[in-house]
Amino acid sequence: MGTTGTTAQAVSRLTADWARIVDGGSGTVFTAAGVWPLLAFLAAGADEPVRQELEEVLGAHAEDAAGRARDLLAVLRELPGTSAAIGLWTREHLVVEPQWLAGLGPGSHARLTGDPAEDQAAMDAWASDRTGGIIERMPIRATDILLLVLASAVTVRTQWLRPFGPTLLRPGAGPWAGRLLTALTVDTADLFDRLAAAETAAGPVTEVRLPGTGDVDVHLLAGEADAPLGAVLSAGLDLVAQRCRRIPVTALPTGSEWPGLTVRAADSLQPHNRLALTTVPFALTSEHDLLDRPPVFGLATATEKGGFSGISRSEPLAVSSARQSAAATFGAHGFEASAVTAVGMSRSAAGFSRPMHRITLAEAVFDRPFAFLAVHRPSALPLAAGWITEPGTPGPADWTT
Repeated sequence: MGTTGTTAQAVSRLTADWARIVDGGSGTVFTAAGVWPLLAFLAAGADEPVRQELEEVLGAHAEDAAGRARDLLAVLRELPGTSAAIGLWTREHLVVEPQWLAGLGPGSHARLTGDPAEDQAAMDAWASDRTGGIIERMPIRATDILLLVLASAVTVRTQWLRPFGPTLLRPGAGPWAGRLLTALTVDTADLFDRLAAAETAAGPVTEVRLPGTGDVDVHLLAGEADAPLGAVLSAGLDLVAQRCRRIPVTALPTGSEWPGLTVRAADSLQPHNRLALTTVPFALTSEHDLLDRPPVFGLATATEKGGFSGISRSEPLAVSSARQSAAATFGAHGFEASAVTAVGMSRSAAGFSRPMHRITLAEAVFDRPFAFLAVHRPSALPLAAGWITEPGTPGPADWTT
């Protein structure tokens, strides 16, 4: 089971492009895996030059885009702990092209009444239902001129194979210096080989890959103090795609220092090398307006002039809104992220005392802003991405089994 490598690579590229335009001044979470299928379905019904712009962002031909979007959604639905849904709402008088509609799959089409309050309630209920209540409202607002809404909902939930324990942390430097923080810690041999360092385009980066259930890894990424978090996140995507050399901890000499990481010799009753990892829990919610930078998503002409006769010939359509609401939590027992993305279309206008073994101890402390990635391990598909600038307290992902 798995999505094609080319689609995973395309979603990864879109994630990196998105990271470059997000304001790095505050914490954020977003998922290109929720945007890519919508752009693919739009491309399947687009005219030139909208079609070409979308194809460039998708890295796929419009003729193949809808099929690849369905495949991606199917994979997301099949992954343990992951869900995905597509929804379409149209006004009664808008005649949707049957071939395009069939491409979305059965059970996805509902009607807009033209009453903004009624339509908003219906779409909000869909968003809440498809994300288990994590996202309670559709990211776009219903209006009486809205003719079509195309939306996706993606949720990923994974439990750590080795849970964290609670601790306190008082950073000595950085933006959180001097603050007493609720933190999470784990000291284990199991995660030692999941730690690596790399020289990247963003400078030196420390990476820890936390394995979860359902073939999902969550990558924690620390860069230098002055490295932009979007660049650190992009470096993490390069590591996933093997575009830069990942130096495993076993290849790091004793005494090595990387961002948030020291490697030293230690005494232990057990013969295994260990990773002592300390980080902070977090809970994030973010709102993204995709039309702030339309070219990144291939929507420049789609908003200015429109052109979607493959979706409907009864009305000239243009994209009038495109937004994503996303949330993520990281706790002692797991990670959870969810996003609802919606595109709205309207009528176009335009130590021990007796040590037995000498081991290598890697101490990684994420005690200042850092980036994160949730990745489907077999396909390298990015499921969620973002960074935190403020630590949080354990949230909904901090459940017990």
